Amino acid sequence: MSITKESDLIGMKKISEVVGTTLKLMIEYAKVGMSTKELDDYGGEILKSYGAKSAPFETYNFPGFTCISVNQEAAHGIPSSNKILVEGDLINIDVSAELNGFWSDNGGSFVIGKDIHNHQPLVNASKSILQKAINRIKGGVKIADIGYVIEMEARKSGFKVIKNLAGHGVGKSLHEAPEDILNYRVRSNRNRFKKNTTVAIETFISTKSTYAVEQMDGWTLVGNKGGYVTQHEQTILITDSDPIILTASNGLWD
Repeated sequence: MSITKESDLIGMKKISEVVGTTLKLMIEYAKVGMSTKELDDYGGEILKSYGAKSAPFETYNFPGFTCISVNQEAAHGIPSSNKILVEGDLINIDVSAELNGFWSDNGGSFVIGKDIHNHQPLVNASKSILQKAINRIKGGVKIADIGYVIEMEARKSGFKVIKNLAGHGVGKSLHEAPEDILNYRVRSNRNRFKKNTTVAIETFISTKSTYAVEQMDGWTLVGNKGGYVTQHEQTILITDSDPIILTASNGLWD
């Protein structure tokens, strides 16, 4: 969305702080032996305490307040009382919500307990690449150029990117234009980031796969060639200099 008045900025800052705080608290709350439904219910209670509504539930009738993906699940994992977290699991939590007509989105991947499967390098790469990409964004920059940064940085780290998942505009709804903030460069895409707009930038960094494939449940995505995927996401306000990280309360880079 375009920020045209002070009330727009206040609204986006508020909901972004809510989803960022919810993500941070959910990551801290996650424990070995806990079900992903218990973790999701905790997140749902936090959103409710702020008067915010779950964006995936409100928009798509998703069966959960947040998306919680575990191990080989790349995205859109459904919270379940049968899915119990164990030592060394790779977990992704994606939290998006609406408050007073404003929407914001963020997510993060992490390892629970000891990193017995050596997932941390993938987590670190995703987090670092997101930061490098966002630091290059300002009004007038080509969207495709940011995709190039993400893809090249992933390659330098020995990883790949998921090509059919993307960052997107956010603000007056969960997904808005531009909806093509991909993790690789599409040369034909001449669209540019616009000053005073809000977008959700997200990395999808993988060990083996390059595409996400929907499973029989109609939600969960897994990599087309297996392996693991990490995602990190921030909602930002684009300026003519450094972007403002609206979801900084998630502490992803602390």
